[in-house]
Amino acid sequence: MFYSKYYQGLLVALSLCLFSSAHSQEKLEVDIGGALRFNYNLSSWKEGQKDRGGDFGYDLFRLNVNGAYQGIYVDAEYRFYSEAFGGDFLKHGVVGYELNENSKIEVGLAKVPFGIERYNSNNFFLNLPYYVGLEDDYDMGITYTYENDDYEYHLGFFKNSEELRFGSNSENSSNRYSYDIVGRNKEINQVNGKFIWKPLGTKKHRVGASAKYGGIYNLDTEEIGDRYAFAIHHQYHTEDWLIKTQILTAGFNPINAPGEPRNKLLLGAYGVPYDTAAKFEIYTLGVSRYIDIDTKLFKHLEIYNDFGFMDKREKGFTDSFMNVTGVLFSSGPIYCFVDYAAGYNHSWLGGNFVDDFGVGDPDAKWEARFNINIGYYF
Repeated sequence: MFYSKYYQGLLVALSLCLFSSAHSQEKLEVDIGGALRFNYNLSSWKEGQKDRGGDFGYDLFRLNVNGAYQGIYVDAEYRFYSEAFGGDFLKHGVVGYELNENSKIEVGLAKVPFGIERYNSNNFFLNLPYYVGLEDDYDMGITYTYENDDYEYHLGFFKNSEELRFGSNSENSSNRYSYDIVGRNKEINQVNGKFIWKPLGTKKHRVGASAKYGGIYNLDTEEIGDRYAFAIHHQYHTEDWLIKTQILTAGFNPINAPGEPRNKLLLGAYGVPYDTAAKFEIYTLGVSRYIDIDTKLFKHLEIYNDFGFMDKREKGFTDSFMNVTGVLFSSGPIYCFVDYAAGYNHSWLGGNFVDDFGVGDPDAKWEARFNINIGYYF
């Protein structure tokens, strides 16, 4: 077995014991915030939408809760989407403890330490790693973080992704924020490690490497395959510019039932799953420019371009591309993203949504979506 059940139980028990000895402030502190967002979009592949000049509607309402008591803190975010986008679900939620000024430990639906965090991108649509579960991902487990002026490292063990059904043979639900394996396979027993070096002794220059390895449990064969991902990444941030670059390689090796393909598998989020290639590389580059402006409505703007290329290793599969050019207007609690998002073999940008990130379509063409998202964050 990938991990013995006894070792798994020991890890859970140890994480709970670490929190029981916390002690500092005695007064309960609670902070509640959230956001309300609306969205307009006009898509090149939707003829009816073009006839009526696009659509404007509800995007999400979310609640954020942060609290602390006797050295233990909680950080959680719950999101409410329409039923078409998966309904409501917990985006993340952890109980944590700051061991000292440099290190902390967290347990729960925790941020997976991999790649450029929090986002590999600058725009509203994120970048290609998000759509294969390798950007802004959250799973059930325990993480340890150490940071100082020169370097930082992150370690994590994740028992599984969000488990909502707890059945012996239950498939994972796609009603979740971050993309995870669904269908007849489940993510189990994942370990993560990430190291960041700061050559200038500040957070503005960050050179890093990430790795993850875990199991894939198949409900039909009851066998455990494996999966891996490795990445090197770099960020450079000045007062006016932010540059993000990353190269990653990933592979999934499920032990499916006879006759079931092993060169692709299902990933799901926002209520709907799709096929994804089992082995690939992704190359990303994001550049943004910050500008202060003096208007009554907006005080700052950020102009950016984010590019992503997914190179599928399976012969006969067609690669995927994504490019987003846009600007973010902000002032106090108001944030407005104006994006022109283009995709080639991209499920959310003109594809058939079923196998764009899997087999793909060699006859596909670039499609684009003009999108405006405006939100009030409190």
